Amino acid sequence: MSKWLLVDGFNLAYRCFYALPELTRADGFPTGALHGWVKSLWKLMDQEKPDSTLVFFDLGESEDRIALHAEYKAQRKPMPDPLRQQIDPIKALTRAMGLAGIEVQGVESDDLLASEAVALARAGNDVVIVSADKDFAQVVGEKIKIMLPPPSANPKLGWRLMDAGGVREKFGVPPEKIADYLALVGDTSDNIPGLDGVGPKTATKWLAEWGDFEGVIAHAAELKPDRFRENVAAHAARLRVNLKLTTLNLSLPPVTPQWRTPAPDELFRLLEGFEMRSTLTEAQRRYGAGVPTAAASSPAPGPAPASAAKPRQAELF
Repeated sequence: MSKWLLVDGFNLAYRCFYALPELTRADGFPTGALHGWVKSLWKLMDQEKPDSTLVFFDLGESEDRIALHAEYKAQRKPMPDPLRQQIDPIKALTRAMGLAGIEVQGVESDDLLASEAVALARAGNDVVIVSADKDFAQVVGEKIKIMLPPPSANPKLGWRLMDAGGVREKFGVPPEKIADYLALVGDTSDNIPGLDGVGPKTATKWLAEWGDFEGVIAHAAELKPDRFRENVAAHAARLRVNLKLTTLNLSLPPVTPQWRTPAPDELFRLLEGFEMRSTLTEAQRRYGAGVPTAAASSPAPGPAPASAAKPRQAELF
């Protein structure tokens, strides 16, 4: 079977944007995220040597989650304009590198990526998810791992793989209970309010004692500390909505990628146009006279995961 690299596009783009200084072209066009994007993908492909790579981006808000909770992600600030200007160039560079990109109107890329990861793993493939988003911890297993980016406080740690043991160490619960855990403590990054006063230690204690989210609700009258008993019972309906919000949709039909081969001449033209001289030099070394090296080569076309569902209509960037 194959090894797949599934990249959370906006998560990586934001990380690249904030990790590097405010680099610009001579005319002032921002290029910092572009430098980080290309070099990060090369680094990951060199390190993991995947057979296939897919890059996922959001295309509009999650219609299902907004219907459940109108304030879902409403607290998030607009994308910084210098990063917004670099998104289309990021996608152009991704195409020129020969990588397949996927985005679906009204469907959150987290759901799309996680569903694809689970389907690929069921088919016997190894999957590495590139993201710092904690939601993906719920799909980690024997065949699925998360590649965490270097922490800003200690970049020398480099990219790190997190397996099921790492999930338990980080959150105090196994992957299959991450959604339950987040439903109880909330998720400020997605504007999902948890139960007042319930933190990680309390949530992990309850889940260990009562098995899962519904077990906690069913035993509300027995919870400790006692002060939470009335609140859990009173807010059970809202907490169940939380659980729907924190649970990734793993039943989406597969999307057929638009497989590409690298286009070195186009990549060189883009890098030169953005005045990314050091990155251009590296690209020329990797791709040579139009022939990519093994580490930078295009993912080999492969069949979509087996599914009886009809492929979803997607924008393939």
